[in-house]
Amino acid sequence: MTAREAILTGLKRPVPVDLAAQAAALVAGNERPPEPVGTLAERFARRLDGASVAATIERVAAMDGVPAAVARYLDEQGLAAVAAELYLPPDPAVRELDWSGVTATGLALSDQPAALAVAKAAVAESGSLIFETSPVAPMLPNFLTLHHIVVVRAEMLVDRLEDIPTDLAGSRAHYWVTGVSGTTDIEGQYVRGAHGPRFLHVVLVG
Repeated sequence: MTAREAILTGLKRPVPVDLAAQAAALVAGNERPPEPVGTLAERFARRLDGASVAATIERVAAMDGVPAAVARYLDEQGLAAVAAELYLPPDPAVRELDWSGVTATGLALSDQPAALAVAKAAVAESGSLIFETSPVAPMLPNFLTLHHIVVVRAEMLVDRLEDIPTDLAGSRAHYWVTGVSGTTDIEGQYVRGAHGPRFLHVVLVG
């Protein structure tokens, strides 16, 4: 018998398969990886700080602390010095705050330096931010801006992607943002901000 014949003979030989045992083995363990250490907020912050997401975060106690946190970020980025306008969405939750210390606008331009958005939810597992579109939450400004500043309430943090609120299905559209945009299409070099914001900053409320 040649080597080829031996191989073909081995392939034709019936192999006993216990399908019930294989099925039981598949469901015996947890498909999810082990739970990381820390609270949802701590894990979310660590994920944002990772190289794959490359975002920054500041925590504030309540919504009235958001304008000051945003002003600090703009100042750190050198935008306050040039009176760069911050786009504010028509969401009463942010529009009704005291923005007297920030140059704000309701008009989104193609070269908008900074834009604020409110996330519907956030995922500790991946650092993802989930947005929905609505009359008070337009989508386009979030892709025009250089600096994307996102407000998310701590109670809207979820553990895993599967835990995202099901009521998102009722919105016209929703989209997920995980870190800043980037590409390696140009000579294999990583370029940030190629398809959207170059900087992502999260203000976690609560």
